[in-house]
Amino acid sequence: MTPGAHAGALAERSSGPFLRSFWETELIESCTPAGLFVVTPKRFVDERGEFVETYSRRLLESVGVHVEFVQDNQSRSVQRGVIRGLHFQSPPHAQAKLVRVIKGAVFDVAVDLRSGSATYGEHFSVEMSEENGKQLLIPVGFAHGFCTLVPDTIVAYKASAFYAPECDAGLAWNDPELGVEWPLDGAPILSAKDASLPPFRDFSTPFT
Repeated sequence: MTPGAHAGALAERSSGPFLRSFWETELIESCTPAGLFVVTPKRFVDERGEFVETYSRRLLESVGVHVEFVQDNQSRSVQRGVIRGLHFQSPPHAQAKLVRVIKGAVFDVAVDLRSGSATYGEHFSVEMSEENGKQLLIPVGFAHGFCTLVPDTIVAYKASAFYAPECDAGLAWNDPELGVEWPLDGAPILSAKDASLPPFRDFSTPFT
C-alpha cells in the first residue's frame, strides 16, 4: 500500500464504526503451540494521525504471562524476501520476546523447542504488519524467525534477557522436518550465519 493509500485507509476508518468496534479494543489471543499469544493493541485514529499503546504489562499478566523485558532490539530489511532466523538463545540466557512491526510487513514464525511439549517441533505463523498492528508474544523455549513481505521493513522486539553471544543459536530456516511454508517468490536473502544454521535432526534441545 502506498503512503497516500495508507493515509486514506486510516482516515476512512477513523470516521466509521470499524475504528470504534476494533481499533479501540485491546485483543490478546492464545495460540497453538501453547504459550504463544497474538496481541493487537488499541489504536486511536483522528485527524492528527494515530496513537498506539505498544506494550502493556498489565495486559500480559491478565492471561498469566509474567515476564520482565530488559532489552529492545530493532532490525531494518531493505528488500522483500529477507529471512532472519530461526534464532534462539540457550539457557541460562534464554529469551522470551514480544515482536512487532513498525514499518512494512512480515510472515512471522515461532517453533516449539520444549522437550516436554506435546507440540515439540511444531510451529505457528502469523502475518504482522504496520497496518494490522499485530504482535507476537513468544515465551522461552521457542525459535523465532521472519520473512519480509515488502521492502524497507522494520521489526522491533522486546527480550527478557540480554544478548549473550555464547548462548546464541539457531536452526535452518528451510528444514524439511519443521515444514515452514515461507511466502517466497524466489531464493531468500540470508546472512552467511543464517544460511549455515544446523538442521533440526541434529538438534538436542536445552529446553524442557
